[in-house]
Amino acid sequence: MSRILNSMRNIKYAICGQATGIIVSFFNRMVFVRMLSAEYLGLNGLFINILSILSFAELGIGSAITYSMYKPLSERDEPKLKALMGLYKLTYIIIGVIISLLGLILTPFLGVFINDMPDITYIKYIYLIYVANTAVSYFFSYKRSYVIADQKKYIDTVYRYGFYFVLNIMQILILLITRSFIFYISLQLLTTVVENILISRKVDRLYPFLIERNYEQLEKKEKEIIVKNVKAMILHKIGSVVVMGTDNLLISKFISIVSVGIYSNYLLIINALNTVFGLIFQAVTASVGNLGATETKEKSKFIFNSIDFVGFWLYAFASISLVNLFNPFIKLWVGSSYTFPLPVVLIIILNFYLSGRRKSVITFRDALGVFWHDRYKAIFEAGVKIAVSLILVNKIGISGIFIGTTISTITTCFWIEPYVLYKHGFHSSPKLYFIKYISDTVLMIIAGYITWKVTSTISDVGVLSFIYKMLVCLIVPNLLFLIIFWKNNEFKYLLSILKISMRHSLQSTGIPK
Repeated sequence: MSRILNSMRNIKYAICGQATGIIVSFFNRMVFVRMLSAEYLGLNGLFINILSILSFAELGIGSAITYSMYKPLSERDEPKLKALMGLYKLTYIIIGVIISLLGLILTPFLGVFINDMPDITYIKYIYLIYVANTAVSYFFSYKRSYVIADQKKYIDTVYRYGFYFVLNIMQILILLITRSFIFYISLQLLTTVVENILISRKVDRLYPFLIERNYEQLEKKEKEIIVKNVKAMILHKIGSVVVMGTDNLLISKFISIVSVGIYSNYLLIINALNTVFGLIFQAVTASVGNLGATETKEKSKFIFNSIDFVGFWLYAFASISLVNLFNPFIKLWVGSSYTFPLPVVLIIILNFYLSGRRKSVITFRDALGVFWHDRYKAIFEAGVKIAVSLILVNKIGISGIFIGTTISTITTCFWIEPYVLYKHGFHSSPKLYFIKYISDTVLMIIAGYITWKVTSTISDVGVLSFIYKMLVCLIVPNLLFLIIFWKNNEFKYLLSILKISMRHSLQSTGIPK
C-alpha cells in the first residue's frame, strides 16, 4: 500500500509540475523567437546537444548506485546508506570536474560542429556558460537521488519545477527588456546553483544521519557489484548519448544551424511529453526497486504489465494527437516558417512512440538491476544509428538522420531489452509481450487512421479549428481504447489503484468519502 501511495503522490506532483513547466516554457519560446533570431534558437539546441554528450562522463554511475540503495532503504540500514552516499558524493564531484575540463577542451573546436557559423558575438562565452550549468548540477545531484530512491520523488519535483517556473518568467522579462542571450542563459546557471543548494539542505533536514562524517567503508563484495553494474551502465550510456544526443550535431553539420532551431521547436514539445510521461515512470521506479527487493517475480511481472499498459495508452494517444496537431500548433505558436514537411514530422513521431514504449522495460530493467545482460546492445545501437544517419543524410537530407534512429531502435532495443528483462528479471518467455506489443501498435494505427479521417474534415485555419481538432484527438482514440480495454485485467487493477489514491487524498484533506 505504501508503494502505491508513494507512486501515486509522485505522479500527481510530477504531472502538475510539468504541466506548469510546459505552459511557461511555451510562452518563453514565443518571446524567444520574436526577440532573437533563428540562429540563436539553433545555437541553443546545438549547445544543449553537445553538453548531453559531455554528460557521458556520468557513465550511468548514478543508476548503478541508486539500484544498490533499494535494499538498504527497505531495511533502513543507515550505515550502509551513508557508505553508499559517500561513494556517490565523491564520484559526482569528480564527474563535475571532468565535464568542466572536457567542455573547456572542446571550446576551440566549436566551428567543427557548425556548417554555417552564425554572426553571433561571444559564442565561446555563451558555450562556457552552458558547460558551467551542466557541471554545477553534478556537485549536488547525489542528494537529489537519495529522496528519489526513497520513493519521495515529489520533493524533487517541487524544487525542480518551482525554480523552472521562476527561471522562465525571469528569462521572458530579460528578453523583453534587454534582448540579451547571454543574460538569458546566465539566469539558468544562477537558478541551477540556488536550486541545488536548497534541495541539498532539504535532504539534510529530512535525513540528518547523512550529514555525519563518520561512515563505514563498503564491503569488497558490494564494491565489486557496483563496479560490475557501472561497467554495464557505461555501455548503455554510450548508446543513449549517440542515439539521442547526436541529431542536432548532425543537422548542424550536414544541414544548417537554422534547421536545428526548427527541430528544437518539435523537440521542445516531444521533450515536454517525454518528461511528463517519463516522470510517471520515474515516480514508480523506486517503488519497483522496493518491489523487486521484497516481492515475488510473478507479482513484479503483473505490475510490469500494468505499467507497460499505461505506457502504451499514453504514447499511442500522444502519437495520434501529434500526427494531427503538431504542425497546426507550431504554425499558430511561432509561425509556419518553423515547420517541417509532414513526412519528416511522421518519422519524428514514430521515434517518439518507439522510444516511449521502451520506458516500462527500462524502468524495470534498471530497478531490478538486470542491465548487465544487455550491455553490448548499446554499442550496436550506436553503430547502426551513426552509420545509417551518415549514409541517408547525404541521400535524402534531414529525414535520413531521423530514420537512422528508427532503424537503430528496431534492430536492437526493440527486441533485446524485453528479452533480457523477461529472461533475467522475470525468468519467463517474452513471447506474449511481443504479441501484445504488435497488436497494440496495430490498434494504435487503426485508431490513428479513424482520428485522421475525422480531423481532415476540419479546416486548418485558425485557433477555433485547432481546438476542434484537439477535441477530436482527445475523444476518438481514448474512447476506442476504453471500449477495447474495459475488461482488461491491467485496466481493472489501475482503476482500483486510482480509487485508492483518490480515497486517500480525500481522507488526508478531511473531506468525507
